[in-house]
Amino acid sequence: MFELPIFPLNTVLFPGMPVRLHIFEQRYREMFEHVLGTNRTFGINLIRKGQEALGPLPEPYETGCTARISGVERLDDGTFNATVIGDERFRILRLGAGQSYMTAFVESAPLQAHHTLEMVRGVRRLRPRLVRYLAMLARYVNEDEEGGTDLDIDLTGLQLPEDPMMLLYLAAALLQIPSIEKQPLLEADTAALLLQKVQQLYRRELALLPPLAEVSEEQARVSAWVN
Repeated sequence: MFELPIFPLNTVLFPGMPVRLHIFEQRYREMFEHVLGTNRTFGINLIRKGQEALGPLPEPYETGCTARISGVERLDDGTFNATVIGDERFRILRLGAGQSYMTAFVESAPLQAHHTLEMVRGVRRLRPRLVRYLAMLARYVNEDEEGGTDLDIDLTGLQLPEDPMMLLYLAAALLQIPSIEKQPLLEADTAALLLQKVQQLYRRELALLPPLAEVSEEQARVSAWVN
């Protein structure tokens, strides 16, 4: 068990995956200064209840991912822009106290990742689904003249990793679904279970995307009004 600064966000961070942060709130600027000064990692947890900023400390989900800083930009107003990389999973045992920002006593929860032949074959079957999914997303974004489709991750120059676990985590991170649907992926304790959940979501999303692309903006507004 060890104590860890916690940054609760409306985002799920996966091991090996990058995320860009803008740290503007005073309590998390203090946390970030502490992390930079001690060369430590901090935890990112999805918010279960509460607000991301400018309010009481929210309630986080127990399973999160440690983050290490890979790049930081100090701005003139005292805020930070930073890129962090997910490191390893952990679980919160109990929340700490005594700081303006959230801390927690946690335990490491490494994924049981066994590179079995079945696992490697399963990830190999996932790869073409991921390529097809990314091609659909790229097409929809390009067809939107006003750039109205928001992607969580920039696909420019993206190269798929050869390592099965990194490909699996990348596939989980790239899914354009609500964070609450990504949290069970982070909570999966074995690589086989994670693969099963990711495959199910890709089958669902690949079935849903083409029909959605054929719905005009006017049709979507009318449908929303009727419902």
